[in-house]
Amino acid sequence: MSELRTERLLLREWRESDLGPWAAMNADPEVRAHFPEVLTPEQSAASVAGFQADLAHRGWGWWALEVRATGEFIGFTGLDPVDEHMPFTGVEAGWRLARSAWGHGYATEAGEAALSFGFTTLGLPEILAVTTATNLPSQAVMRRLGMTRDPADDFDDPDVSDGPLRRSVLYRISAGAWRAAERE
Repeated sequence: MSELRTERLLLREWRESDLGPWAAMNADPEVRAHFPEVLTPEQSAASVAGFQADLAHRGWGWWALEVRATGEFIGFTGLDPVDEHMPFTGVEAGWRLARSAWGHGYATEAGEAALSFGFTTLGLPEILAVTTATNLPSQAVMRRLGMTRDPADDFDDPDVSDGPLRRSVLYRISAGAWRAAERE
């Protein structure tokens, strides 16, 4: 299983001690504001089991995110193949952080580590990111990562019922664009 380190963060496998903070994050209406619902502790535990299985099988996926200086669990980030029922294919980058971790640049720093892994280790030609049209903070992270959006790629998420959270946006970055930005 791959473990990624940045100046301030550790992207690592999940631990039993992560379950409580992860469940608390997923029960927080502000953290889940751009999702259809908050999650129960059981749903959060099931998601971690899936993340762990993917990491064990592929060596990459949704890593637990830890602040290196303190060992504090602050959320997750990583890469995952796009669900089959979406109107596009590829590998998606994503992140979700506890409210206490917002505003520190952690999502961008972790996202950069995930992109680097995807392009240099996995040799991906492109990495995608998806969020609701209303999730402006996450879209700002995508732009800071050098990702771009073509409004023609926007779509209605088939997993979300009609309402303000259904409209989604798709951001992309190619390996070539990422490498060009890294050289600047």
